[in-house]
Amino acid sequence: MPFSACPNAGHMPQAVYSYPFDVRNGTRMNVLHSLAGAIATAPLQLEPPVREALSNPLLSSSLWVMIALMGVALVAFVYMGRDVEDSRVRLMLVATIGIPAVSISSYFGLASGLTIGVFDVAGRGDVVTLWGRYLTWTFSTPLILLALGLLAGSSPTKIGTAIVFDVLMCVTGLAAVFTTRAVWMRWFWFLLSSAFFVVVLYVLLVEWPQDAAEQSSDVQGLFDTLRTLTIVLWVGYPVVWALGSEGLVLFGSGVTGLAITSWLYSLLDVGAKFVFAFLLVRFLANEPESTRSGATTGRTTMADD
Repeated sequence: MPFSACPNAGHMPQAVYSYPFDVRNGTRMNVLHSLAGAIATAPLQLEPPVREALSNPLLSSSLWVMIALMGVALVAFVYMGRDVEDSRVRLMLVATIGIPAVSISSYFGLASGLTIGVFDVAGRGDVVTLWGRYLTWTFSTPLILLALGLLAGSSPTKIGTAIVFDVLMCVTGLAAVFTTRAVWMRWFWFLLSSAFFVVVLYVLLVEWPQDAAEQSSDVQGLFDTLRTLTIVLWVGYPVVWALGSEGLVLFGSGVTGLAITSWLYSLLDVGAKFVFAFLLVRFLANEPESTRSGATTGRTTMADD
């Protein structure tokens, strides 16, 4: 048929533009539209125990309060360190500012129900666990150790050792949560995690103080404060685990007991993260000479590693 004889003479036939995606001519576009609509309207399906836990004001407040606090901290710390120019001080600041940044993401994962699960533990039945906290610790505590190790002027080997065993501590703690076959297996993971924690404590109590002793008096004073704060509060985490909803369940097996456990963890986070970071950022914001790249950085020889 000549082009001039087409019904819409002088115009390009619509089929040239619509094939093969025209919804009148095929089903592919219909399927895509239906799929997109289903995804857009699909609600987040939470298991009933998780929905009940998140609807509890005591538990939910332990999460949303931390989201707000870490959000304020993130903005404040960025503002406080805006004028820092020295590369070594900047590295410590970035590590410190990363602490509330990680915490916001993790706590929102908990508040949205994304990182809360129900585990059928042998001998205990269904256990609601806020396992997303272990993600917070896995990514935030290495940042704490990095900043503290740099402040002490420690060597990369010692800092790396502390961080590696810290991550192992957090991952084996998460394994304890995911283990459901037997309660004693959960406690085995807990003891293994505690053993890794002992290595971290050794670095904090023995190795880094020796390095910090070679720093200026202002750095030594701050390091002693932050180290003591870190050790005291970090010891509190396994204590809460052992007594709380994942261990001996001394606070109760219901939502209230879970909420109390959650609040205790959040309060520990306030001190171990917010207070720690605030003290360090406030000190670094003035870019003291003792913390700059040209300052003494501790014993970094192979013999001391």
